[in-house]
Amino acid sequence: MSSIPADNEIASNFARATHLSLISISGEGRIEFVNASALKLFGYSDNEMLGQPITIIIPERMRGAHTSGLARVAAGEKPNLGGKTVEVSAIRKDGTEFPIEITLSIWHDKDRIFAGAIIKDISERRDRDSRLLRLASQDTLTGLHNRHRFTDLLKAEFAAGRPATVILMDLDGLKDVNDTHGHGVGDSLLQAVGVRLPYMLKPGCEVARFGGDDFAILIPDLGDPIVASREVSAIMEGFSAPFDIGGHVLDLSTSIGYAMSPAHGADEEELIASADFALYRAKAAGKRSIRIFEPSMRSDDVARRSLRDELNRALRDQELVMHYQPQVYLDTGEVFGCEALIRWNHPQRGLLLPGAFLPALNQSALALEIGWWTLDEACRQVASLTSAGHPIKMGVNLFPAQMRSPNLCRKVAEVIEKYGIDPGDLELEVTESVALHDDDKSLEAMTALRAMGVGIAFDDFGTGYASLSSLQRYPLTTLKIDRGFVHDIQTRPQDAAITKALITMSGELGLLTIAEGIETAEQETALRKFGCPAAQGYRFGRPMSGNDFQKFLEQHETRAHRKS
Repeated sequence: MSSIPADNEIASNFARATHLSLISISGEGRIEFVNASALKLFGYSDNEMLGQPITIIIPERMRGAHTSGLARVAAGEKPNLGGKTVEVSAIRKDGTEFPIEITLSIWHDKDRIFAGAIIKDISERRDRDSRLLRLASQDTLTGLHNRHRFTDLLKAEFAAGRPATVILMDLDGLKDVNDTHGHGVGDSLLQAVGVRLPYMLKPGCEVARFGGDDFAILIPDLGDPIVASREVSAIMEGFSAPFDIGGHVLDLSTSIGYAMSPAHGADEEELIASADFALYRAKAAGKRSIRIFEPSMRSDDVARRSLRDELNRALRDQELVMHYQPQVYLDTGEVFGCEALIRWNHPQRGLLLPGAFLPALNQSALALEIGWWTLDEACRQVASLTSAGHPIKMGVNLFPAQMRSPNLCRKVAEVIEKYGIDPGDLELEVTESVALHDDDKSLEAMTALRAMGVGIAFDDFGTGYASLSSLQRYPLTTLKIDRGFVHDIQTRPQDAAITKALITMSGELGLLTIAEGIETAEQETALRKFGCPAAQGYRFGRPMSGNDFQKFLEQHETRAHRKS
């Protein structure tokens, strides 16, 4: 390295110690000084750089511009870049090109002109910027567009005045794959979907992953519903073939909602929202369903979301309450249990029954939150009644979201421990359709709950699709016969026959049978005749608040004591 005047020890020490690369050249463009950092950066020794033209570190395509610029400065022209920091490319001894940040300085010494450069390698920064750019526009798992990039592409179609079709997809069954085979296989499956989808589409279509198991497709210049329907059907058909992931042959279906501009949206956000409304309806209809957007979907969704917002506030403001309907043994009249039923004490509309608000919770995270609240509140009531000398079995309806939750058993165990109740005093009620929706996982959850001592009841039996063999398959304790069979038990021989058969079969399986919806003495008499052991309905007591239910128990016990 060439020497610096001995009287400038500070500058000499700085040049040796700094991580910045320092180079100075003569007016002829030859290197006269280079520090250790610059030698390391470019891969040369000092003898290999000193006296050499500066062009040895400049890519060939840029050398002409550099040489002419230096000549103009040497001729007295004021440099454009003097003192400014710019980003350019440089080249190492081994020929690799890389980005640098360079600050140039020009000075005169006697009759000669010199130029100096402070150089910094910005490869890491460029790589980081490149990664950030990819993250801003690309889904990191599949390499597909992300939502941001998809929206930009759709926006360009609107700007060009072209029609477009947006297709939104929700994969059916990915959660099962994750739970059964692990998230590694699930991620590989998502990647396989990302590979398969483009092959189902004509050239020019754009595919994106919005996150989770949600994918989106943009078909540009398509506003014909007939053609769009054919494209969507082809996508659905493309999922009929299984995916082979690491030796696992996996079946996967999808729900699809789609919308077209300009009919279904005046801009990119509105069109995506319209397709999302259609997807919501498709998912509600069940697996492998397709729906095209209809304007009524938007107004229905607005009303549903508004109701969900109200419910969220209601939960926070303690407007939700539990009522309890007694269950009795028909032979003795003893009240042995009750069913916990949710109500909404609405500040304007009064006391609302579940049918007025629970449907709004479909596919909403709020359903899980309210479900855990009902479980907690019911168990709190069991503890309160037990401490008051009224031990009782409490039936609690499980939301579908709770049945699907991997935390179900843990949540039940926690609330039992929280209130110190006997697990046998808790019976979880599940409709047969919910249980059969995910047969294996439902069986696993119910088996674990029964092992804890918690009862399991099939609610509204006979209204779903359960086979009689499912009564043997699941570890049930109670079978509840739907009120629809009981209502006309005296006038419809078919209902009477079904009810009698269910009572007999349930008893032979060792299950407690509870007939729901008993309103008249005649219905009670008929059920007694059929050998039904227990019942629930207005005949024995309407749903009532916790305080009123405790008073009801006290009065009932008083009457029983007087009779004895």
